[in-house]
Amino acid sequence: MSFDTPNGTRGAHQPARNRFERWANRRFAERIRRKGDRSGTKLALVTIGRRSGLERVTPVRWFPANGGGARYIVASANGAARNPAWYYNIAEHPDRVRIEFAGRRIEVTAEQLHGEERAAAWKQITAAAHGFSKYEQVTDREIPVIKLTPRTDGGAARSVG
Repeated sequence: MSFDTPNGTRGAHQPARNRFERWANRRFAERIRRKGDRSGTKLALVTIGRRSGLERVTPVRWFPANGGGARYIVASANGAARNPAWYYNIAEHPDRVRIEFAGRRIEVTAEQLHGEERAAAWKQITAAAHGFSKYEQVTDREIPVIKLTPRTDGGAARSVG
């Protein structure tokens, strides 16, 4: 499926738009990469910048998907009018994505969910984390749900040393 969610016209403050927020996100992502987080619901999403070609790391919350170690992530951007930058990075390179947490590194394939599959995942996500339903009310864009599936082409979990 395609990554085709357009930006909206209204929404909340776009996260990580100032120097302090970017610094805090980098620090948090590095901690997740090394030690994980206390709740076990965050991961460091590693993408390739669509314009720069450089590796980008973003901390995101994940939700269990059905089977095979797959996970859902949400391109909510706190309900901002624009999709987060990492959404466009994944759209450009869906086969060059990995997740890292607690010293583990897993190569994944990213797929945006649509239709009934997205609706079912969204229901599961908002039941587990009520704040995501608030984001949907703040913005006029449909918030993308991305499924990350571990790759079978050598993308097995590896320890980061």
